[in-house]
Amino acid sequence: MSPLSLIVKVSATAWLCIVGGLIAIASVQTLRLSNAERDIAQLEAAAAKGTAARSVAYAADSDRTAGKEAVHHTSIQKASDDFTQAAPARAVDFSADLARTRRLLDSANDRAASYRAQAESGAAACSHLADRSTALDRQLAEGVGVVAELRAALERRDAEVALQGAVIDADRALFSPVEQPKPAIFEPPRAPQL
Repeated sequence: MSPLSLIVKVSATAWLCIVGGLIAIASVQTLRLSNAERDIAQLEAAAAKGTAARSVAYAADSDRTAGKEAVHHTSIQKASDDFTQAAPARAVDFSADLARTRRLLDSANDRAASYRAQAESGAAACSHLADRSTALDRQLAEGVGVVAELRAALERRDAEVALQGAVIDADRALFSPVEQPKPAIFEPPRAPQL
């Protein structure tokens, strides 16, 4: 065998080994590419599932919040209506107290006139007694008027406190913590090791 034919055989064998190695490497890379594409598809599916779960949780939270806001609005409106509807009754009570005060003042003035008439007919002691009685009647009537004003102020304050209490209760109901859904834990699939 000639050295040239030996070189040709070695060269052909080397080329066959190189081509065989390239084919083996291409097969391994094709397998890796196929596995990577499968893993990417699984990751995309898991990410889409997580996004869908978050969307559902957000929609449920929005519904709960809208419901609480509606209850809050209704509670505030009811408290305001109750306060407004009670105002005429408070005004009637105050007007009745003022009318009573006016009657007492008129009665006191009438008695004062009769006391003065008695004083003019009697001595100086009667005059002093009439002045004293007049002052007491006037103080009584003014005291009843003050009591009426204080009663009206107290009733209005009580109604305002009840209104504020209802508003606070409605606000507490609105801002009470809402149970949050537990987020889905995203765990990507493990890639196979080659």
